[in-house]
Amino acid sequence: MSKFAVIVAAAGRSSRFGSQSPREKKVFRELKGRPVWLRSVEAFADRPDVTQVIVVVSPEDIDWFKEKYAPNLGFRDLDIIAGGAERADSVLNALAVVKSEIDFVAIHDAARPLVVKQWIDDVFQAAIDHGAAIPATPVASTLKRVGGNAITETVSRDGVFAAQTPQVFRRELILEAYAQRGDFRATDESSLVERMGHPVHVVNGSPMNIKITTQEDLKIAGALLSILPKEKGLDALTPSKKDEGLDWLLAGK
Repeated sequence: MSKFAVIVAAAGRSSRFGSQSPREKKVFRELKGRPVWLRSVEAFADRPDVTQVIVVVSPEDIDWFKEKYAPNLGFRDLDIIAGGAERADSVLNALAVVKSEIDFVAIHDAARPLVVKQWIDDVFQAAIDHGAAIPATPVASTLKRVGGNAITETVSRDGVFAAQTPQVFRRELILEAYAQRGDFRATDESSLVERMGHPVHVVNGSPMNIKITTQEDLKIAGALLSILPKEKGLDALTPSKKDEGLDWLLAGK
């Protein structure tokens, strides 16, 4: 069995979420009684193929984080490390502590707490088969380039996909991609691997694997929790009568 390390990126500033203090950051907010970051970690921590989980936290939050979540951390074998100035710097810090026996490294946004086993299975297997893989969904909306509050261009959405996480790479490949980063400002790990000329395989993502960016996203995530695919099948995709307020979401209204 291939061994995976998972880097959970939780060091963002949450500026678009309107956070003023660590406890207000999106990844530390409660989602139906559990912190967003913890839901993301739990999706990976109990998998037999995951042998290391690394949580990257902003340096100014790390002491507060360890104290606040001491009960949770006591029951999990997690490596907690300080992040850097940018996302890529944070991931680089985490890569430095990945164990030598690891075959593949997965990088996941802590702000994507709805990821489920089947989606992880799919992208892990694709990484084993191709060396690099990400989940992504085709863009459905018409895209507009805007400048000065006015449309400057309508952008073709043909072949355009929205990238998600976890993004998974053979360990040696992602280490080499970061070694060649230079001054390039990467917004995801896939872009670094692409720059090397290595193909990145795409698996079908899910629109439900949302990234919490705004206060509204947190509400949507709460509504989606009850209809996420379950391990025994996809019966949960049909909401029950008790799932009030989901009709508008499923109808796309």
